[in-house]
Amino acid sequence: MKSWLVPVEKLQPGDRIAMYALLNNHFQGVTWEGFQADLQQKNWVLLLREEITNTLKGFSTLMLRQTNFAGERISVVYSGDTIVDPSAWSSTTLPRTWIAAVNYLRQYYGNNKLYWLLISSGFRTYRFLPTFWQEFYPRYNVATPPDVTNLIAHLATEYYGDSYQRATGIVRFPHPQILREGLIEIPTGRQTNPHIKFFTEKNPGYSLGDELVCLTEICYENLTHAGQRMWQSESLLEFFQDKGVVSAEC
Repeated sequence: MKSWLVPVEKLQPGDRIAMYALLNNHFQGVTWEGFQADLQQKNWVLLLREEITNTLKGFSTLMLRQTNFAGERISVVYSGDTIVDPSAWSSTTLPRTWIAAVNYLRQYYGNNKLYWLLISSGFRTYRFLPTFWQEFYPRYNVATPPDVTNLIAHLATEYYGDSYQRATGIVRFPHPQILREGLIEIPTGRQTNPHIKFFTEKNPGYSLGDELVCLTEICYENLTHAGQRMWQSESLLEFFQDKGVVSAEC
């Protein structure tokens, strides 16, 4: 597959329609108005396309912003709608190009620490964390440190407002998007995986669209061996800029 990193304001109408159709095929509760509203809260979109047909196979929306916490200026990536069609699940394009995209974008945010605030209503999304990151929270085998708990609460309250419940660490939207049948179920034999088991216990309402708030620091030292391979791998990611399209090997 090929991938493109596009500013939200540069998205073509056809891109928006294809993104909405892909999301609606995999989630219940998706509306055009809600999709557009969420998109307007983001500033970048990663598009994944089948190389020959140019068919949209996946996308991830991102908001990069800066904020202050405990007297320190920090940068934060907030993940929005993210979906990959099951026909492309065997591809590593999403994690490889997502990491490449964040590496590219971090140049705009100086030397601040960069965090990823992820909300997850599906175990596959949560599994992205232990696969590619060494330290992340919450997790099954390490208690979340108090300072990290406070940072998560600060960021989630700042971005999600009253939809965030600090006591449970859950974001509950008034009109949630719920994975469709065939995607929400945990395959037989995987229920005992400690990360998946923890996710379902920590977020018992995941099947109703509840989102577990998670946090990790984005830096090379925090990557697993698999994550470091993604970081170092050559991935031709094309960036849409004001002056046109720039290709870069990341």
